[in-house]
Amino acid sequence: MNDIQPNTMKLPDPGWRRAPGSPSLPEVFRSVRIPGNGRGVLGFLRKLLAFSGPGYLVAVGYMDPGNWATSLAGGAQFNYVLLSVIVISNFMAILLQHLALKLGIVTGRDLAQACRDHFPQGINILLWIACEIAITACDLAEVIGSAIALNLLFGIPLVWGVCITAVDVLAILFLQSKGFRLLEALVITLIAIIGGSFLVEIIFSRPDPLAILSGCLPSAEILKNPEMLYVAIGILGATVMPHNLYLHSAVCQTRNFEPTSAGRKEAVFFATLDSTIALMLALFINAAILIVAAAVFHRSGHSEVAEIQDAYRLLSPLLGTGVASALFALALLASGQNSTLTGTLAGQVVMEGFLHLRIHPSLRRLITRLLAIVPAVLVTVIAGESGTARLLILSQVVLSMQLSFAVIPLVYFTGDRKKMGEFANAPWLSILSWSLAIVILALNIWLLIKTFQAGI
Repeated sequence: MNDIQPNTMKLPDPGWRRAPGSPSLPEVFRSVRIPGNGRGVLGFLRKLLAFSGPGYLVAVGYMDPGNWATSLAGGAQFNYVLLSVIVISNFMAILLQHLALKLGIVTGRDLAQACRDHFPQGINILLWIACEIAITACDLAEVIGSAIALNLLFGIPLVWGVCITAVDVLAILFLQSKGFRLLEALVITLIAIIGGSFLVEIIFSRPDPLAILSGCLPSAEILKNPEMLYVAIGILGATVMPHNLYLHSAVCQTRNFEPTSAGRKEAVFFATLDSTIALMLALFINAAILIVAAAVFHRSGHSEVAEIQDAYRLLSPLLGTGVASALFALALLASGQNSTLTGTLAGQVVMEGFLHLRIHPSLRRLITRLLAIVPAVLVTVIAGESGTARLLILSQVVLSMQLSFAVIPLVYFTGDRKKMGEFANAPWLSILSWSLAIVILALNIWLLIKTFQAGI
């Protein structure tokens, strides 16, 4: 019998330097059945339901605790001005996630695998390191956010709360073993808790509708004010998450769609609809955090509020209802725990894709979590609550700095007709995508210059 494994016998696909390897997340690859074509609205909804889920896993990254820090700081300091950054960032995210899912569905490769099969090894190593930095920065935000929530709800000291977050890997492994749909259902439930909590907060805070509409329009002041730009880029980094592009290109392959041109077109359509709906929910939550901060803290003269703990303490007294602070902390805990689920999957996809290396998910999660726990513990012990707030915002700026390393390859791959065939980006989409990639790169360079000049 021939001892050569099937994958080593594959020839490279047109446009790729290397043959495709094993699929992403092989334990759940094509595990979700897609119903046949039904008639009318009911048939459409059944198919949409079957494709729904991956978009919500990705949307979790757009409402993690890092978003809370940047949005709270933006609303408290600058009123509704930075609301436009959240809106623009969200539409950037919708476009980029569409490209990511299209890459996965059409080529059968996630973004990390596509990089591995196209670039030389040296470039792949650099891209892998950049992505691991982004995942660690994101995990740092989740660790701090969850620890703060535990402290606010149960009085657990921050240092112990940071350590407790390490055991969530056991819950993640249990959920993965029970099926991908269960994991998706839990994520959607936690999103509903976050969204419901902030809907109540908005009702309590009674924001100015005209000021909200005005804040949705971009302002030149954002580029002129270094402090405002710093928070704005943090919002961008917290909203458009680089590791989510890798994750989405992998989890969209959990659906067992027909591997034909028509089947892929249908999969791209429904997957895009799924992610767009999910990201609009993320837009509501991110905007709600900033709106509540502006309506409650900026309006009352508490523009210095940039820490989650201060927001928790002030919400109930300023709004005159004790439930406001409790809902705020509950939503924060749900946000932190939700983000750990997708962080584990993203880490697995990135390591397997770039390095073709499989390690047990529990070990992978513990490595990532330890990289986040060590700086979080040190900062918590040395600098206390104020240090954790600064670390949260810094983690989001680091995320934004890594974004171009994911966006540029993604735009390049999806615009290459040799790789994508009839699914390659249309000329208008290529122009829009490359313009977006250039804007992200330029904003990050501008941030570095302004930060250096201002000494932030």
